[in-house]
Amino acid sequence: MNRVRCPFYSVIRNKGVAISLLAFFVAGCSPFDKKTTPGDGEDDYSGLEDKISDVIKDRPGRFGIAVIVDNADTITVNDLPEYPLMSMFKLHQAVAVCHCLDMRNISLDSVVSISRNEVDENTWSPMLKEFPSVDFSLSVGRLLEYLLVDSDNNASNLLFDKIVSVKATDSIVGNLLPGKGFGLRFKEAEMKEDIARSYDNWSTPLSYASLVNRIFTDSVVSSDKQAFIKKAMYNCKTGERRLMAPLSGKDGVMFAHRTGSGYVNEYGEIIAINDGGYVGLPGGHGYSIAVFVRDYAGKQEDAEDAISEISRVVFDYISEKHN
Repeated sequence: MNRVRCPFYSVIRNKGVAISLLAFFVAGCSPFDKKTTPGDGEDDYSGLEDKISDVIKDRPGRFGIAVIVDNADTITVNDLPEYPLMSMFKLHQAVAVCHCLDMRNISLDSVVSISRNEVDENTWSPMLKEFPSVDFSLSVGRLLEYLLVDSDNNASNLLFDKIVSVKATDSIVGNLLPGKGFGLRFKEAEMKEDIARSYDNWSTPLSYASLVNRIFTDSVVSSDKQAFIKKAMYNCKTGERRLMAPLSGKDGVMFAHRTGSGYVNEYGEIIAINDGGYVGLPGGHGYSIAVFVRDYAGKQEDAEDAISEISRVVFDYISEKHN
């Protein structure tokens, strides 16, 4: 992986000792575009593509899906560079934060001081329930937990402001993914100011599935920090009606994910309803999956039901192949 300088903007304290950190700057498709890339096993997943396409046809939104099976076979439907990430970019952000800490040999126990004027009282932020009215300090690890487990917008804004910028995050994670397939320009606070900016943080489904796949099958940051990211994804509390729904209670199945959704555009459409994660199967098999829904002209619950059905179809199909 190419090294990218990391723009730390503040002073954080490592185990109670202040550490000064220098600032560096980095600087025409068919309705269902389906593609399978066989790996070493040359498995045929065309039947899965057809099942996914049946789930999303006639839905009032644009669906994009990617699945990577056993780090080998790739299945995509509508894998286009047009899907707003929303809070899905918090996974990119977590990887970039951990990368920058690794570059300076700093642990997740390092502490960040936070002033009340640095947070937004009117955004999604479970963190503020713990600190309702005073200045406070948190470890970088705790901020990352709020980021990945609770999808806390203030935690995200603070990490972009104090640890690594949006631009640097784009560069750092881009170096992990051949072809990249995503773009990051704005943080949560900037998207809140102008929701049209949500479209400028985008990804292909395959790019997101590839990032998840790297996290669960390869090395992207130091082992302790990567284990931390994976644990937080297993503990993610958002989007339980989506990919997770048909997997709950399945014997021997492990599921970790990150979601993103929100904002209604000028046409009354929900800009994004997304979910992406890793499914560990019995016997050591597993797959990464990303489902993106753009500009959904219906109820969010209906789109979530469609995501859940896609998850069920994929799980059943892959499980049957391994039986």
